Amino acid sequence: MLKYKKVIVLSKESHVSLYENNLLNFILDFKKGVSLLFKSILKIVMYNILIADDNKQIVSILSEYAKKYGFSVSVAYDGEEALNMFTDKNNNFDIILLDVMMPKKDGFEVCKKIRSISNIPIIMVTAKGEDYEKIMGLEIGADDYIVKPFSPGEVIARINAVLRRIVPNDTPSNNTNNDPKIFTFDNLIINLNDFTVSINSQDVSLTKKEIEILWTLANNQKKVFTRDDLLDAIWGFDYFGDSRTVDSHIKRLRSKLDNYPHNNWGIKTIWGVGYKFETL
Repeated sequence: MLKYKKVIVLSKESHVSLYENNLLNFILDFKKGVSLLFKSILKIVMYNILIADDNKQIVSILSEYAKKYGFSVSVAYDGEEALNMFTDKNNNFDIILLDVMMPKKDGFEVCKKIRSISNIPIIMVTAKGEDYEKIMGLEIGADDYIVKPFSPGEVIARINAVLRRIVPNDTPSNNTNNDPKIFTFDNLIINLNDFTVSINSQDVSLTKKEIEILWTLANNQKKVFTRDDLLDAIWGFDYFGDSRTVDSHIKRLRSKLDNYPHNNWGIKTIWGVGYKFETL
């Protein structure tokens, strides 16, 4: 008895179609895998942001854009709601985007109250051309400002820039602590987890900007910072005030530190250049 084999003859077009289907499936599977990997990474480094603005269209656009870049987003449509959300113990925000002109409580009042109890980064959103709003925001403790109209990309860039200022860099230093947000040298401890400074286990009362200056200098001990360097690193690239503000902050910082013994370290002036953290 003869046995016959079933033979399937594929045309040239069929071969091409099969190849294209396999290639398409591979690409889809690859993209799905990359997407899942990317999402898993974002879960590890995701920041929580509170966006407060009474313009629902702006809030919607910024929320979608922030989520796209891996942020966990909460929103508020007036100042009172924003303040209540911040003080809610169930919320743990890393940064706040705060519009100036909001109902119930304006952005200035909200910023003042938040700054009185927390050093969380705050970016104020101001109207075009209103310089007094920028100045007021920075004076009451805002970390940066954004002027309307703006692009979502600019907002994300500024948010990331502010977050980078409080995230320790990889520059080698004499830090003896394994926690990247805690700097320890001799009798000095700078803790960015709760924005505290202690010398000989005694708490030193410093402002947020003073702590950021001390942190920046201490973590870059081999570098001399000019006034412009410190302005860019701490106040932001678009700071429009006098660069001498750095000198006044350094003067107040030194005055406070000098109330405690620190013979093995200090902030040194490099005449004609700037400042550095000096160790002995």
